Amino acid sequence: MGARVPADPLGGLLIVDKDGGWTSHDVVARSRKLLRTKKVGHAGTLDPMATGVLVLGVERATKLLGQLILTTKSYTATIRLGQSTVTDDAEGETTATTPARHLSDDEIATRVAELTGDIAQVPATVSAIKVDGERAYARARAGEDVRLAARPVTVSRFDVLARRDEGDFVDLDVEVDCSSGTYIRALARDLGAALGVGGHLTALRRTRVGPFTLEHARTLDELAAAAEAERPLLSLGMDEAVRRAFPVREISAAEADDLRNGRWLEPVGTKGVYAAVDPEGKAIALLQESGKRAASVFVVRPANL
Repeated sequence: MGARVPADPLGGLLIVDKDGGWTSHDVVARSRKLLRTKKVGHAGTLDPMATGVLVLGVERATKLLGQLILTTKSYTATIRLGQSTVTDDAEGETTATTPARHLSDDEIATRVAELTGDIAQVPATVSAIKVDGERAYARARAGEDVRLAARPVTVSRFDVLARRDEGDFVDLDVEVDCSSGTYIRALARDLGAALGVGGHLTALRRTRVGPFTLEHARTLDELAAAAEAERPLLSLGMDEAVRRAFPVREISAAEADDLRNGRWLEPVGTKGVYAAVDPEGKAIALLQESGKRAASVFVVRPANL
């Protein structure tokens, strides 16, 4: 079987449709084997129970991950009303059960509306947030009473698509658009608490991370088959990934040489991080303006590439 390392040392992005039961680290480890390179990293984790979009950087694109504009995410999920768990999802032990079939659709809609918009959310206790240098989930599993502070998040969409009465429980199929850092498990918990019956998440699928969707994604089985057939594995090369993720500034060949050699450009009034692209369509650097300089925050193509 031929080498599977990307021919372009710049690499690019691999968008994986993660299966349930896999940790994000598991996906990275498997991808490293398929690509035959250690230079693979992920841009934000996805719970083992969850499926869907996981963005990986390969080769030099691993250095791009920290700059990617992945501030918005979309999910489909199922919330069970009438039962609370220690983890706020189906993987944890049940802590309380309360009949929920009496709830009207209007009552549910009112509480859903209260959890939409700019809200203060207490993250799930078993989250990866660090408390005094240790992950909250590790402290919780060690038996500690972990208390996390509420933090501001934005839930721009929280729509109930369907309701199913399952015995004493009520299952809600929902779609959520939210800011990075929002916990869908916490939404399920808080909705159940507001309705007085408790709640937890029974299914979660991430459909979008920033500009990257399931349309760009392949499962690990599909990637393994592509590797076996020696077909390209990357979802997006570096140039396409940069163009999709950032605003673009067209620059001259001379300006490209300046950036490659560590010099800065004149600002053009663009806010935030943006991409500088040369006349051939190649991404040269990511820039951010400050005062009279548009300086590189990451040189995509240094002088030796």
